[in-house]
Amino acid sequence: MKINSENQPYIILFDGLCNLCNDAVQFIIRYDKQNRFVLASLQSNVAQKLLDKIQVKSSLETMVLIKANKHYEKSDAVLEIAKNLSGLWPMAYAFQIIPRLLRDVLDNWVAKNRYTWIGNSKSCVSACPELRARFLD
Repeated sequence: MKINSENQPYIILFDGLCNLCNDAVQFIIRYDKQNRFVLASLQSNVAQKLLDKIQVKSSLETMVLIKANKHYEKSDAVLEIAKNLSGLWPMAYAFQIIPRLLRDVLDNWVAKNRYTWIGNSKSCVSACPELRARFLD
């Protein structure tokens, strides 16, 4: 998928080999009724170019959301994503009142333990043909 500068989608960069991240991506796609989000695995060349462009050090420890000329990491990214989903999920944005430092402690703890709890995968969720259009090449 190419990025259109007139109607730029929100771009989510995620760890393509993490089962928790892959489940989160499937969840986002299910509740992204307005097709606002496109995705790219942090292991991909396109993600690395985007990270270089926004001057963010590559890390598999967090999801990154690129929205227009801004980017969000860790819990900020999660809350911004929730804010743009369908259903009741935008209500989760209320957690923004919790200081970022505290939210990021939880985010870091989950990131540190996710492979132990849920495991990792040898393949990325983007390999599913029906989801392929939602991913940047």
